[in-house]
Amino acid sequence: MTSRVFLPLLLSLVALAGAGCSRAFSATPAPAAGRPQLIASTATVATVGEFPWNPLKDPSLDDSKLSKDIIWGFKIFIDTPGQVPHLTPGKVSCNNCHLNGGQRERALPVVGIAGMFPEYNRRAGRTYTLTDRVVDCFNRSQNATSIVGGENGPAGPTPTSKEVLAVTAYLTWLSKGFEVGKNPPWRGQNAIAAANLIPMEKLEPARGEALFKQHCVSCHGEDGQGVLIGEKKPGPLWGADSWNDGAGAARVYTLAGIIRYSMPYVTPGVLTDAESQHLAAFINSHPRPSYPFKDRDFLIEKLPVDSVYYPKR
Repeated sequence: MTSRVFLPLLLSLVALAGAGCSRAFSATPAPAAGRPQLIASTATVATVGEFPWNPLKDPSLDDSKLSKDIIWGFKIFIDTPGQVPHLTPGKVSCNNCHLNGGQRERALPVVGIAGMFPEYNRRAGRTYTLTDRVVDCFNRSQNATSIVGGENGPAGPTPTSKEVLAVTAYLTWLSKGFEVGKNPPWRGQNAIAAANLIPMEKLEPARGEALFKQHCVSCHGEDGQGVLIGEKKPGPLWGADSWNDGAGAARVYTLAGIIRYSMPYVTPGVLTDAESQHLAAFINSHPRPSYPFKDRDFLIEKLPVDSVYYPKR
């Protein structure tokens, strides 16, 4: 997908326009007085380096340990392999899926979400803290399990790891002033409506491949590994350097929602709901690193039908 940011999922990967499948987006409600506005879902690659909430420019941050953690957490978020290579064996950054430092509409924004934790995690079947969620992202989207040899192994991320605490500090800083226990209106808006989901058996990866060649190769390359554009390169969409098969973006409908509302980065939204799903099916038909603990997932909740890398139960 002609994306000019690292992605995908997730990835660098992800979609907007009209007719047939809905292509019009409702605008994010105006923030309270004094709060920045999220980057619009319709914005193009020209906004790739914009961060409405930028700790590097926040005069209230000082030399305290907390301020330093917030700043480092921001740096980890936008360049995960560069900042913490020991926890990121691949080449995927948080920013590849959560565009603009997690501050863009309909691109998995994380502004204001800290107050929603702890919350129930369906995949784990238990309550998650915010640090639990960050650990999960390292283990799955950044494939940390392939380095440490086991989930939360001796050298792996834990809820008290300094890297995890730094990212958590950044996410909490992004939630300053937001009401605890109330979901911000932009959360969960990147999903395709249930009524528009195509049954898995009717998805066409071959059609998705054609769409990939039409919309995605200029940024992601024919091989899906990303093309260097200036100083930026989309994250790999499959293969050894991509997110592993236990990550959220390894689910077809989840990835399709990311594609639908974020990609192609130069013309976001030109793909329909259906096209985004066929494209996601193509991307997730490729091999990627194995998450070694998939047998621990969805033991309480039903295995989602789009979990294509999981054995049928």
